[in-house]
Amino acid sequence: MTTREARPIAATVYRGDAIENTHAAHVAVVDEEGRLLYQFGDPLRITLARSAAKPAQALAVVETGALERFGFDDADLALMCGSHSSEERHIERTRQMLAKAHASEADLRCGGHAPLSDAVYRAWIRRDFVPGAVCSNCSGKHAGMLAGAQAIGAALKDYHLPGHPLQVRVKHTVADVCDLPDDGVQWAIDGCNLPTPAFPLDRLARLFAKLADAAGHDAASVSASSRTAALARIYRAMTTHPELVAGEGRFCTVLMRAFDGELVGKVGADGSYAIGVRASGQTARLGAKGALGIALKVEDGNLMVLYALAADLLAQLGIGSALQRATFDAFRRPPMRNTMGIETGHLSITLALEPGSQ
Repeated sequence: MTTREARPIAATVYRGDAIENTHAAHVAVVDEEGRLLYQFGDPLRITLARSAAKPAQALAVVETGALERFGFDDADLALMCGSHSSEERHIERTRQMLAKAHASEADLRCGGHAPLSDAVYRAWIRRDFVPGAVCSNCSGKHAGMLAGAQAIGAALKDYHLPGHPLQVRVKHTVADVCDLPDDGVQWAIDGCNLPTPAFPLDRLARLFAKLADAAGHDAASVSASSRTAALARIYRAMTTHPELVAGEGRFCTVLMRAFDGELVGKVGADGSYAIGVRASGQTARLGAKGALGIALKVEDGNLMVLYALAADLLAQLGIGSALQRATFDAFRRPPMRNTMGIETGHLSITLALEPGSQ
């Protein structure tokens, strides 16, 4: 095994002219047929998708009929797929979802934590605010699962445990939509206390290619009860309400606003990211049949590096216009300054995509 294969360095952080950190990463780029078009590092790395798997978990809830039963709209669905910033709109919508589902904050099995937004954190400190379960960045997913449990006639109690009927259903749905057998997915416990899947990185790309492919179908030609319709609804919810998927100034929100429905993107904790790009002339030029799915894993979980690489991958693949990509260029070239505002270093990206095995 060569050094590059053993540790595929995708980015290097310099302080002055000295190397401070190197960051290994893996990338898989597939089309809607699942063909591996481009890769970097190990595109089959078993990866904990973490919150990047939320659209697949939400799919399981959608397919219970819970959205129709409890009157959830697309904004609620976007929050179910989100890792939100605990802004007031996120907390209030969670409360509204719980009320619609005839549940309460006490039923949630996620805990409160410091918000992902620095602005929200400063506001909480000024108020001496103690966050509860509705403030969790995953509260929308949990509220959705409480609704899903009721929709299948299961108890609210222990909805988060791996053996609960809803979680058994979620596990099968996640495996199925990623084109894997049930035993092809490993499961652990996420930071929010729900089961979280691990599977080959290219399967995460496959999931997002399916999301983007579904969005490209004519609604009139798709059965309202089909999986394609459910995936299209998830795509539409996330891209129509990107502020509920993340929050002001966050990469997912900025990215999806810039592309205005042309792509969907979702972060996963500890360095996972996935993007689904609708079919276009740009995807066709890459050799894709239909939509494109991109999955990325940064080995050390560094989110600054993750976002820089995700932005750079879109540039390498020629997705979007230069004007669109400029909208999130600050993520691609993150400023590095000390407490006095003096520039101390820079990030150098060395990730170069190679043709996949297809």
